[in-house]
Amino acid sequence: MASENKNSLLDVENVSTAFKINNAYYDAVSDVSLQVQHDEILAIVGESGCGKSTLATTIMGLHDPEETKISGKVNFEGTNLLALDESGYSKVRGLKIGMIFQDPLSALNPLKRIEDQIQEVMVYHTKMTEKQRHDRVIELLNEVGIDNPDRTAHQFPHQLSGGMRQRIIIAIAIACKPDLIIADEPTTALDVTIQAQILDVLREIQRENHAGIILITHDLGVVAETADRVAVMYAGQIVEQGSVEQIFDDPKHPYTRSLLRSMPQRNDEGDELYVISGMVPSLQRMPKSGDRFAPRIPWISASDHEKNPIMHDLGEDHLVRCTCYKHFYFPDQVEKEGLH
Repeated sequence: MASENKNSLLDVENVSTAFKINNAYYDAVSDVSLQVQHDEILAIVGESGCGKSTLATTIMGLHDPEETKISGKVNFEGTNLLALDESGYSKVRGLKIGMIFQDPLSALNPLKRIEDQIQEVMVYHTKMTEKQRHDRVIELLNEVGIDNPDRTAHQFPHQLSGGMRQRIIIAIAIACKPDLIIADEPTTALDVTIQAQILDVLREIQRENHAGIILITHDLGVVAETADRVAVMYAGQIVEQGSVEQIFDDPKHPYTRSLLRSMPQRNDEGDELYVISGMVPSLQRMPKSGDRFAPRIPWISASDHEKNPIMHDLGEDHLVRCTCYKHFYFPDQVEKEGLH
């Protein structure tokens, strides 16, 4: 369980999200707890299929209640979001919580000009005049680094590059200066230069608005450059949480260590890139008990895993699931070093 903080901007408590498949429900998110503070970037990392985006869309209330089962609490500024109906959620989305979607082309309406799309959230949530909204659109386009805002405001999504569309999505998400921004893979499919610019924009927004940001990504390089704290997610569960320094300098969980080792290192030019064996289990094959990462590290004895792994506090809010981290090693390193 994550450490409790009464002043948290967002407090996710024991949240589970299950999808209905052939009349049975399967957990995509299992008993997740985490907090986000004002002025903080929390990165959620893990491979595709680990439940990162599902957690984000659960927080935003974007699931069909007839096809999903959701339990737990998402406390945001004193309100449990999961208790809201659609009307209640509509008052929060865009105004208090902004979301940057990972595919800007599908998130934007191809038939509407950029200015109209950015203004939509202002029309819904504010009493600004048309001129005030126009001025705010130009201000936002400048803020996200669009060079010719007047021209861009009158264009359609297909006339813009991928990097510019991503900036438009950010402009929409921050139009009403929300307290929380959820950025789902905001730099995917962008070249390195544009990635850096997008991340700079997010950091600037965070500083100006004192916003909390959830940054969902599988890019550990982005995390190291941008985040304050990190939650590592595997097969629907948080397996490790800590500060950026704790996660990168003193990783504990075998999954965290495996992810970090699979990152290219500048000083490892002659070494083969580490590959994590196996893959994330599908929803129907998700283990109901035991360490969900255990099948991918078969050289660790079953007795080294907890039967029902819980989060252990290692001090200074560094949390790790299961005690198997105490016994974990990489077999090839043992061969090289003659250890273990």
